[in-house]
Amino acid sequence: MITEILEAYKLQLLYAALVIISVVLLRYITNLLHKWFIKREEKRFPGEISRPIYLIKKILNGLWLVLGVLLLVFIFSGDMDYKSLVSDFKFIFYLGFLLVCTIVCATSVNLWFKQSIAKKISSHEDPTSLKFLGYVAVYGIYFLGLFFGLLAIPSFQNVAQTALGGAGVIAIIAGIASQEALSNLVGGVFIISFKPFKIGDIIKVTDTMVGTVTDITLRHTVIRNFENKMIVIPNSIINKERLINYDLGEKKCCEHIEIGISYDSNVKLAKKIMQEECENHPLIFDNRTELDLANDLPKVKVALTTMNDSSVTIRAWAWAANFTNAFQLRIDVLESIKARFDNEGIEIPFPYRTIVMKKEK
Repeated sequence: MITEILEAYKLQLLYAALVIISVVLLRYITNLLHKWFIKREEKRFPGEISRPIYLIKKILNGLWLVLGVLLLVFIFSGDMDYKSLVSDFKFIFYLGFLLVCTIVCATSVNLWFKQSIAKKISSHEDPTSLKFLGYVAVYGIYFLGLFFGLLAIPSFQNVAQTALGGAGVIAIIAGIASQEALSNLVGGVFIISFKPFKIGDIIKVTDTMVGTVTDITLRHTVIRNFENKMIVIPNSIINKERLINYDLGEKKCCEHIEIGISYDSNVKLAKKIMQEECENHPLIFDNRTELDLANDLPKVKVALTTMNDSSVTIRAWAWAANFTNAFQLRIDVLESIKARFDNEGIEIPFPYRTIVMKKEK
């Protein structure tokens, strides 16, 4: 009897040793394959290796440990039967394999889209639609992986089968997702379809939200302003706003340069100074038509536009090739005009206020 117990105990130790050796060997092979894969992918996609690649290694190493512990529990425990072991083993292996396949597919698709977007950018093509389609594809892969994972859980099988049955997909999405999330998704689709702006365009949503569109996702649009700050605007909100796209259609831009001078100053001289400073700037754009050139009209139109309480406003219509040049033109010309006004004795007045003191009767 004791001999049989010792033999059984030795057999258990032998099986346990084989399991431990197998787990160690599988982890070693996983780490070796991971290093080989990283070197191979760095050659194909330099600088594009992302965190999911390292996550796959951790998932596989964790999977080998869990399966090893399960086998050790079966070896040293008499409570688990062979059918339960096989069932649990298949379930854990299926979930681990499904998770790895989902991450690999999503990462591969994401890398392919990044390479395609880079090629479009290098060839000066619009990458907006391709970038948005990349988000849809990656999220779609994760969505399918989640539902195939639910299929393996008995309590969720009915839910998953219903969701995969066509109308059930819409019902579950409508039930789980909020109205705001759905409106943002639909807003993103509308932006990609009707293209009020695209990646790389300079847009103005409000006076405090002006910048370059850097990304359009399923939920929001990202704008980098001129302070290098990222502004994140939900798609449902930006679809409702009246925005200005400086790169839609013709890029030339008219900048209104307005300066108020005192009533005592020489208006004709002030207009001449503003016209000369604008026309002499290297970023000025000649927007005159052939008829304007024939009639010898000036490149920059200057006129008195408003008579205020303590000043008169003179405006110059200065054209630039694009919004960026117009901004630089404006700040340069304002400084040079101020210097010319000081030299020529043209006053830019402070606001005047007259106070009348009445005596009590």
